[in-house]
Parts: sequence; structure tokens; C-alpha cells
Amino acid sequence: MKTNRLVVLFSIMLLLTVGGISLGQRWYRGRLPDPSRVEDRGGVPLWDVDKEFKHDTFTFVRIKYTSYSDRGEYGKWSTDYLDADVNFSFRLQELTSLEVDPTGIVLELTDERLFDYPFIYLIEPGHMLLMDEEVVALRRYLNNGGFLMVDDFWGEDEWYQFYTQIKRVFPDREPEELPLSHEIFHCVYDLAIKPQIPSIGFMQTGRTYERWDAQTPHYRGILDDKGRMMALICHNTDLGDGWEREGVDPTYFREFSEKYAYPLGINIVVYAMTH
Repeated sequence: MKTNRLVVLFSIMLLLTVGGISLGQRWYRGRLPDPSRVEDRGGVPLWDVDKEFKHDTFTFVRIKYTSYSDRGEYGKWSTDYLDADVNFSFRLQELTSLEVDPTGIVLELTDERLFDYPFIYLIEPGHMLLMDEEVVALRRYLNNGGFLMVDDFWGEDEWYQFYTQIKRVFPDREPEELPLSHEIFHCVYDLAIKPQIPSIGFMQTGRTYERWDAQTPHYRGILDDKGRMMALICHNTDLGDGWEREGVDPTYFREFSEKYAYPLGINIVVYAMTH
């Protein structure tokens, strides 16, 4: 990886307030919202990055991939965009000593710029169909020190589809279920459970799972030969909605965004950047 690992100090309290920042996914007359446009950011401010840390700035990278249910630009990869990305970047900047880019970036796996960024985020892979060149690029990226976070897919059918694709990347590696004792659940915020975060619409049902075959959240890692985690797969849970929808409903914010989605998201980034 070209980007140096960041040395970070962390705040010890999660000081979040509901209201004021973006309320939900928005589309702009056929175009994706632009994170550099103030009017597209739903109230999330832009900020300046310290010039002394311009080469050590954390950038949230969302992966644009191919899926069999794509509709032009609006594929599964764009779920929760833009609000999840800018909200999470804002909270990282606010709650840790990381220097964070306020806009983030969307990249395809075949983009050579991928190797400038040590952390990438891939959402809703239950319909993912990687092209051969994407398989090769992802394998190369992960083997060279990159970290992949996978989020927001539910049930056995979507797991199977994702599994078939990730096995093309690493035929000889199996995703391993992480125990609650794993450092990723405790490295900054100490979580007492493996959280299951539903999309906000399912909160009204009283359930935290979105399908009957998705009642148990799973957090699985893919490790390299030295035991370094290359990928964290968050299955039967939706951290991205917890970030995206933090300003929509006070109960959802309190029970899912504040309690689980942000603490675990920060833990994942910190773990990825320090291991």
C-alpha cells in the first residue's frame, strides 16, 4: 500500500446528538449526489484537512462493483450513498484524532488509485457478480495490505451469492466467524454483544432482522498467511443504515446509530489501520 498506516489516539466517549445532519438517501434528477457540493451533503459540513497530514488522511472509499440487478448508475453498490459515507466520515473526524477527508471517494476495483487507500467499503453484495479483472484486482489489493469491509446483506441466498464471488478471489481461504472476544469488538468501544443493526424501516416491526433466515448476525474475517485480517464481512446486519439514518428518528439513533453502528464502525476502521 502507498499510504502510510496512521498512528491514532482516540476519544473515549461517543458524543453524538440527533438532528442536523443528513436525513436519508437522495437522488438528484438522475445523478448521484456529489460529496464536494455543500447542497448535496444534507447539512454535514465540509472541513479543511491539516496540510501536515495530507498524506496520512483517512479517506472512506466506497467500491462500485457489478451486480446482476444493476440499473445503470444505481446499482446495489450505491445503497445508502451519499449520507452513510459523509456521516461516518464526519463522526470519525469528530470522535477520533484521525485526519479524515470530508468527501470520501467512489472507486472501481480495477482503478489503480485503489492502492492509495488502505480501507475500502463494499455494501449489499448479495447480488454481486465480479468480473474476472475485478477478482484479480481485489486479490492483489488485499494481498498487498488492503482491508475490505463488507456490509448490509441478509439471509442464506445472499450469503451464498457473496460466498461464490469471494471464493473466486481466495479459493483456498475460508471466512472465519469472529468470537465476541475478538479485538475488533473492543479496541476503542467495548461492545457487550455482536450487534444486529436493521435498516430503519424494520425497526417499526420490533425485529432487528430483515429476513426469517437472518436472525443471527455474523462477523466473519478472511485472514492472510500471517493471520492478518484482510476482510471483515458483516452479514445479517446493516451498519451503513445506522450511519445514513442517524438524523431520521430519535429512537433509531439512540438504539442503533449511537449504541452500535458508530462504535463498531470506528472500531473496524481503527483495527484496520493499526493491524
